[in-house]
Amino acid sequence: MANRRSNFLGWFSLLLLLAVVFVGVSPAQAQQQVPVPAASPIPTLAYYYIWYNTSSWNRAKMDYPILGKYSSDDISVMRQQILWAKSAGINGFIVSWKSTDVLNRRLEQLVQVAEQEDFKLAVIYEGLDFNRDPLPVKTVADDLDYFVQHFAGQSVFDIFSKPLMIWSGTWRFTPQEIAQVTQGSRSSLLILASERNVAGYQRLTGLVDGDAYYWSSVNPDTFPGYLDKLSQMSQAVHQDGGIWIPPAAPGFDATAIGGTTIVSRDNGGTFRTQINTAMSSSPDALGIISWNEFSENSYIEPSQNYGFTYLNILSGIDHLPMATVGQFDSSEPVSTFPDPLPYSRLIALVGLSILVLTGMVVLVIRRH
Repeated sequence: MANRRSNFLGWFSLLLLLAVVFVGVSPAQAQQQVPVPAASPIPTLAYYYIWYNTSSWNRAKMDYPILGKYSSDDISVMRQQILWAKSAGINGFIVSWKSTDVLNRRLEQLVQVAEQEDFKLAVIYEGLDFNRDPLPVKTVADDLDYFVQHFAGQSVFDIFSKPLMIWSGTWRFTPQEIAQVTQGSRSSLLILASERNVAGYQRLTGLVDGDAYYWSSVNPDTFPGYLDKLSQMSQAVHQDGGIWIPPAAPGFDATAIGGTTIVSRDNGGTFRTQINTAMSSSPDALGIISWNEFSENSYIEPSQNYGFTYLNILSGIDHLPMATVGQFDSSEPVSTFPDPLPYSRLIALVGLSILVLTGMVVLVIRRH
């Protein structure tokens, strides 16, 4: 009996080894070939703007939404945008806001729709004025207090442990000014800086809860330190115990409003590359720039020129494990997530498994 069992195991081991060699993977690789989805995938969030009036579309626009020249007061537009975003795997919008009568009214309306559609919201507070000068510190503090009193208790803001507030333009404020605002608000809000480099973030250590980098104009093909920069910022934020939200944009063109930088969309290649790079920086959430920034042409909202191209790209990659990227080369085809076992090898493995089982049966019959 012992000899039979030994012979049986010997034949089985030999056939299994042949299967491994034939398929071309090691036994260790065979266990890792098919990725297991993350139990708690990180949120995918898209920056969202509620500043549109119907007249806004008459200036500096190269493309228009499929929904037409809408107003941000139109609740039916908000609902359709949320439904499209959800279908593409977007978990929530990061809403551009500061306390004005118009924006407060529109944010209240968006909260209502988001609650009905089980969609999440965060806020990017616009801390700079039209001329890119910093708002008075008291104005910032008062606006954040208003948000806490009127919005923070809504369930749509529970992405993290507390409602998420990104302070846009923190690089124009001193650490002392930042502290004046955050020391009274961090008990109710997670306040993220919007610093653009490690040194900028480190000067705010202990004063904020992380960093969300709004970088819509980077060209991955011409910025050699792109991946390293995001990774270094991630490390600095996580060493401070903060939340890191890197950017991913489909392209950029602000020439219609006086800018000079153009980043080609490259038929979706730029978007895939930026998502891949952002995901390789160990993010706590992914910040898509943007849902509907049509003046800078960084939008992914379905449009007349691009249709649903960018939502289709997102729908194919969301809710999967984070990428593991060794060396980054934007000139190569982008593979954002680990590939599953190729079909040809999978078929071969199944076939050889059948051979193994057949051999086992034959051995048993012959022994008897």
